[in-house]
Amino acid sequence: MTKKEHRLGVHEVNLVIRHLKLDEPATEAVEAAISEIDQLFGMDGVSFDDKSYVINLAYDASHIGIGQIEGILAKYSLDISHDWWTELKEGYYRFVDQNIKDNAKHEPWSCHKTPPGQ
Repeated sequence: MTKKEHRLGVHEVNLVIRHLKLDEPATEAVEAAISEIDQLFGMDGVSFDDKSYVINLAYDASHIGIGQIEGILAKYSLDISHDWWTELKEGYYRFVDQNIKDNAKHEPWSCHKTPPGQ
């Protein structure tokens, strides 16, 4: 079993892959947004399919959330498609990203630990 090399800050256990469909954008705005998204700490890869207007993302969800990516897209006046499937996926992505972020901060608890001070 080979271990894939990831960018700095990306742990495979927290790696998620996302696909967001955009409304028909201007290519200059997409290139600028992708360039900025690609620089985020925890981003493993980003690409754009200009035929289907889908942005493909791979990132560590303990560092980045879908909200940050949506913020960058909004900065460049790029809208995520408002069809029901994309909105459903977007809500699911938001839930899973927050769950991964919360679990990464959580300190495991065990009733078998000795009490502090003993």
